[in-house]
Amino acid sequence: MTGTIVNAAAVVVGSGLGIMLRRGIAFRYQEIVMQALALSVGLIGLQMALQTQNALIVIVSMALGSIAGEWLQIDHRLNQVGEKLSQRIGNDNALFAKGFVASTLVYCVGAMAVVGSIQDGLTGDAGTLYAKSMIDGVGAVVFASSMGWGVMFSSVSIFLYQGSITLLASLLSTVLYDDIIREMTSVGGVMIVGLSLTMLEIKSIRVANLVPAILFAAVIASIWH
Repeated sequence: MTGTIVNAAAVVVGSGLGIMLRRGIAFRYQEIVMQALALSVGLIGLQMALQTQNALIVIVSMALGSIAGEWLQIDHRLNQVGEKLSQRIGNDNALFAKGFVASTLVYCVGAMAVVGSIQDGLTGDAGTLYAKSMIDGVGAVVFASSMGWGVMFSSVSIFLYQGSITLLASLLSTVLYDDIIREMTSVGGVMIVGLSLTMLEIKSIRVANLVPAILFAAVIASIWH
């Protein structure tokens, strides 16, 4: 769970800096730093994706996973949850709650949190979560400068959410072949590349709808094996 611990710590540190600043960060600095991090995320995704030894498994898994995710409307449902929670705590008297809920959604609702936690649990490689930590830490500075202490406490949500996924994946790793883990990692890498493109505003991709592809990769790779 090293990746999750670092991720939570990055949010605490970033929030602390944001609270000390107590004012917004110039947009041009936010933009260039986030673009630099997005490019780095894309590199990590490519490294993961290229681990596959059977591109056909990745292609089929992505196709089936995208259909399943679109049918389940994962991305849409997650956005609905975020909108409803934001509406409930949208008044100025609930600034702490607003900061906590808003930042929790940003940090926990996304492919990088899921894929990174699974990768950490299955292989012990926390590279994706380390990259996420950088992004979340920078975001925490910006969020906390305007929303205060609630942002810092979202680190608890990160620890519980990502930690649970990592522990579950770790338990499953004992019954999965190396070949299966490799193909699951590769599919996750393709998703991370998609997230990078979205972050760079090159193409908006509903990455959350692709998450079922990881499960399809496990099933197909086990049959293929």
